[in-house]
Amino acid sequence: MKRVSASLFCFLLLLTVSCAINPVTGKYELSLISEQQEISLGKETDEEIRQQYGVYDSPSLEEYVKRVGMALAPHTHRPNLVYHFAVLDAPVVNAFALPGGYIYVTRGALAMMNSEAELAAVLAHELGHVNARHGVHRLSKLLLVQIGLNVGSALSDTFAKLSGVASVGIQLLFLKYSRDDEREADALGVEYARKGSYNPGAMVSFFSSLQKLGDLSEGQSLPGFLSTHPLTSERIQNVKAIFLESDQQLAFRQMPYLKQLENIVFGPNPRQGYVEENTFYHPDMRFSFSFPKRWKLQNEPSQVVLASEDGKAAVLLRVESSSEDLKDYAQRKAEELEERFLISEQSLTINGLSSFQQLYDITRPEKETLRMHLTHIQKGSSIFSFYALSTTNDFSAYNSQFSSLVGSFRELRDSTHLNRKPRRLKLVSADGKQTLKQIFRRAGLKKDLWAKLAIMNGMELEQIPGQNQLVKIIK
Repeated sequence: MKRVSASLFCFLLLLTVSCAINPVTGKYELSLISEQQEISLGKETDEEIRQQYGVYDSPSLEEYVKRVGMALAPHTHRPNLVYHFAVLDAPVVNAFALPGGYIYVTRGALAMMNSEAELAAVLAHELGHVNARHGVHRLSKLLLVQIGLNVGSALSDTFAKLSGVASVGIQLLFLKYSRDDEREADALGVEYARKGSYNPGAMVSFFSSLQKLGDLSEGQSLPGFLSTHPLTSERIQNVKAIFLESDQQLAFRQMPYLKQLENIVFGPNPRQGYVEENTFYHPDMRFSFSFPKRWKLQNEPSQVVLASEDGKAAVLLRVESSSEDLKDYAQRKAEELEERFLISEQSLTINGLSSFQQLYDITRPEKETLRMHLTHIQKGSSIFSFYALSTTNDFSAYNSQFSSLVGSFRELRDSTHLNRKPRRLKLVSADGKQTLKQIFRRAGLKKDLWAKLAIMNGMELEQIPGQNQLVKIIK
């Protein structure tokens, strides 16, 4: 059999699929998604990500990240693509890109970096993924994805739709890049950073910190950098091998970067919800509820997700501003459920709050029937909705737990919980005499934070920072 050239192969398949020249390699490759479709997917998913994970409330910090990113964009292989940069309000250390030019970095990742060059290297790496269209290539692997809490397979498809993780774009966030993808993005990151006049050696600093820190997710549903960007010592050596001697003359810009971090929230923000002894408190929205022991909970900006230890039961809590009558609201929400059959409904009061409850069976072709305990609670101008879900066969085993969880929902009035404040990153100037450990001790930091903060400062605990060097601490 004769070998068919890539261009001829593309021509033969033109009526069923399309081929395109990879902007990075200049070679033809099979492409089932056009650039316009790629951009549309990115735009749609960007809206979902902003709602589900939340954007950090600091216009000045986001503008700073955008400025650094846009300084790199003209040096990419797709300079005419419209790029978008955002800071997500998540403590997990991660950065990722969506097809079409949407790039994100978490506040957790920003807090770990120590120079503008590190930020530029990370953004350049993600720009590499976008320019080589790695995200588009990963779409074929979506069927292998497992997302979020340990929800059993009987519930997974319905629960994924309810919780918003069924979106194609959202699922892309949970897929690992291949080794070849990572190598290519690393090389492109070095190239783009260099052309943007940033020292690409900062990429090694970031990778080294990640190796020391590990893949800490901080209890968030958003994966950590190492989960989606597997890191090896080989990658670090490969990056070092493509450095140029002239790179040493390029900028790190440490001081301007660190000043941008002053007062950034460190770790989970309790104002947005936290757990103590199986009770979830939300100071900003002024509510609380208790849940069964050994259940798992994920708190996201747009919802709270819970799952039983065995994965056979799950609860989703969502909130929406609405002035509708509860029964009318319940009817509208029920219309979003496919193949539903109403078993019962009733109005009742829960801890002084009006509510409307419904019980549904949800039938699915060739799958077990699900039973859903759906409760809408009116609190001020908001309606809180609990979707409690199990199979009809398992429902009786969890019904009392569902009822207890929903029945514990109440207005939060205790000042101890209402006044909980987040920890924030602060900067102190070193005197050139004290070690990092001594600076931490003088600042009154707990010892269990010292190791992590040393990594975040890019130093060892016994190291003496130079005079007037800015050191990150937590208050």
